[in-house]
Amino acid sequence: MADAFLIEKLLIETNKFYIGKATRKTKNIRIVQISDLHLRSINYRLTRLAKKLNKLKPHLLVLTGDAIDKANNIGLLQEFLQLIDFNVQKASILGNWEYQGKVDLTALNKLYNSQNCKLLINQTLQYTFYNKSVAITGVDDYLCGRPDFNAALENYRESDYHIVLTHCPRYSDHLSMPTGKDVNIDFILAGHTHGGQITLFGYVPYTPRGSGRYVKGWYKDRHPHLYVSKGIGTVSIPLRFGARPELTVFYLST
Repeated sequence: MADAFLIEKLLIETNKFYIGKATRKTKNIRIVQISDLHLRSINYRLTRLAKKLNKLKPHLLVLTGDAIDKANNIGLLQEFLQLIDFNVQKASILGNWEYQGKVDLTALNKLYNSQNCKLLINQTLQYTFYNKSVAITGVDDYLCGRPDFNAALENYRESDYHIVLTHCPRYSDHLSMPTGKDVNIDFILAGHTHGGQITLFGYVPYTPRGSGRYVKGWYKDRHPHLYVSKGIGTVSIPLRFGARPELTVFYLST
């Protein structure tokens, strides 16, 4: 009970992955993913998270949906983002709870823009770090939005790396289908599942609709590879067990 109500909720693990030729000794691009904040207050855990992000100094921070789940919590998102170095470039997508919570998407987009963050709804942006191009494609939420991968690729330009963001991992199965364009995807990042949120010694009793067969971590038995974040916050029941919150760092070689 102590673990579920206190320890796992308070501690955020950092998982690091070196992609391709990247190693601890190479000069790398740092892409950091956080997901499913479900902000209800700015507490000690979240201020520590912001400090950790500032220490990591990511070249790009990506938020894979469900930052807030109520319209009146938009101010909390602004407060949290203001704790993060403004110069860190950021990209975000929508999750099902931004829709279910009836968040004003115009106001949300304005807020993100004010914090050096781009809200991607079926869009692709290209970034340049160390003379390497990184394309980020963000698709709309699978459950409550209108995801359209082909539309998202309209502004795609050939890049050294291409990462796709989708909130619900189930939608990633659609990204294995032909798009009509010669587009390479290095990997997909998703959230939504909370890693099961409550697991019993490896058994996951429940994952939300839109999870498919995916729960957490890497899925390399498919192409493109998929990484599912356990996220930060909780939904419905304010506890975690066997599914510690995570911040994930992906290192891309230059």
